[in-house]
Amino acid sequence: MSIVSVENVTHYYGDKLVVKDISFNLLLNERVGLVGTNGSGKSTLLKIINGELLPDRGNIDWLPGVKVGYLEQHIELVEGITIRDYLRSAFQHLYELEKEMLAISTQMAACSTDELDILLTRFAEIQQVLDHGSFYLIDPKIEEICAGLGIKPLGLETDVSQLSGGQRTKLLLAKLLLEEPEVLLLDEPTNYLDVEHIEWLKEYLKSYPHSFILISHDTSFMNEVVNVIYHLEHKNLTRYLGNYQKFIETYEFRKQQIFIAYDRQQSEIKKLETYITKNKVRASTSKQAKAREKKLAKIDKIEKPIPPAKPRFAFSVSERPGNLIVEVDQLEVGYHVPLLPPLSFTLKRGEKIAITGYNGIGKSTTLKTIMGELSPLTGSISFGQNVKPSYFAQEWMISTNETPLDYIWSLHENMTQKEVRQFLARAGLKTDHIFQPIKSLSGGEQTRVRLCQLMLEKSNWLILDEPTNHLDTYAKDVLSKALQEYDGTIVVVSHEPEFYQKWVTHILNLEEMIGKAK
Repeated sequence: MSIVSVENVTHYYGDKLVVKDISFNLLLNERVGLVGTNGSGKSTLLKIINGELLPDRGNIDWLPGVKVGYLEQHIELVEGITIRDYLRSAFQHLYELEKEMLAISTQMAACSTDELDILLTRFAEIQQVLDHGSFYLIDPKIEEICAGLGIKPLGLETDVSQLSGGQRTKLLLAKLLLEEPEVLLLDEPTNYLDVEHIEWLKEYLKSYPHSFILISHDTSFMNEVVNVIYHLEHKNLTRYLGNYQKFIETYEFRKQQIFIAYDRQQSEIKKLETYITKNKVRASTSKQAKAREKKLAKIDKIEKPIPPAKPRFAFSVSERPGNLIVEVDQLEVGYHVPLLPPLSFTLKRGEKIAITGYNGIGKSTTLKTIMGELSPLTGSISFGQNVKPSYFAQEWMISTNETPLDYIWSLHENMTQKEVRQFLARAGLKTDHIFQPIKSLSGGEQTRVRLCQLMLEKSNWLILDEPTNHLDTYAKDVLSKALQEYDGTIVVVSHEPEFYQKWVTHILNLEEMIGKAK
């Protein structure tokens, strides 16, 4: 049975074609992985399916009464609500029924016999709905999902307004899982999860009783949970049965077939055009030429397969620093109270360190404190001679209409437009991305803009907080290799050990540090 039918959907951003004549049916209990390179239109398609964006052409028809849950990347939360209360709102309809049931209990104390029978019947109906909805197990269920997604260490009585962007995304994911809609639309749900929480979510989705459409650049995660792949490429959508690994095997073969079919068609078109040009004006052959013209007009032309833009990341050391990069002594980080025991370490020139620990332990806060964005609660930070850091923050909010070209050029006014465009191209951005407002780009495209900025900065120390969020598999591999070849110093925070394990010199495990302090 089809839950949603997508028919001939076409969508433009301005005059840029994003998706063209896309059609598919999402079936009952189907688990779909939506894949494609950065900027191919995956998030846009998900928003169209959810109704957040209207297509320029085509229809989206949902089965009546279907409940849909959509994971947004950025959400606004109202101050004064605790994490627990926000998650309880997933069961608001059950709490409303409980209120009605309590009101009925009060009414029963002073009513007639006839009224009592009516009230008892309604009371029993409500009780049955509450029991069926596991109303009395709501809090244990909230605790379970919060533990699974790494929200519990934040404290369930914490005000939601105090949460970071990543923590808010995790909170919305938790609420969606509690609501258990018939269709989940998940856009990069693993971006802010640690390894153990990704593993928990993987097991949860494997046993999820309904359908979902998943966008994720964590291909090993996707491989375990989906049974259908929709591949978005060249504005079109192709369906593949099986998991991600099966898709890769089939796609490689299909890609070769498309190139062969394109070359054959081009050869046929060229022959027809040549014949028409030579014979159209001749009386003896004009009839045959016109017949070939009709044949040419009826050909459904295959678009030339254009390989995706491939980034070529490279980072250079602008000036050789002294042997000491930074010395941290008894540093306590946090906003009002310390998140961690006093932290002490020394970073030497050329060292490449990964800071690890569960989500919310204080990794990003530590980096922000070292970079001077937050004041230390106690302790000291001393930098070495000629140290020039470049910082890639985990969150980057752009609200202006600046294009990537405008943004990079404003930071490097001595460069020519051609030079700026060349560097943006090296980061894997195409011409239409370069002239598009940054806020309208996909997460992966925005990350490439920031990495372009990092390549151009004069520095000798890279501080990277989750640089792989939103990047596709190829871009991650290229970035990892560039950092391996980098001659400078690196401090990285990443929830993907496979990204950094080939090139880090050692790991600073904050969980181990807390354990030793107890």
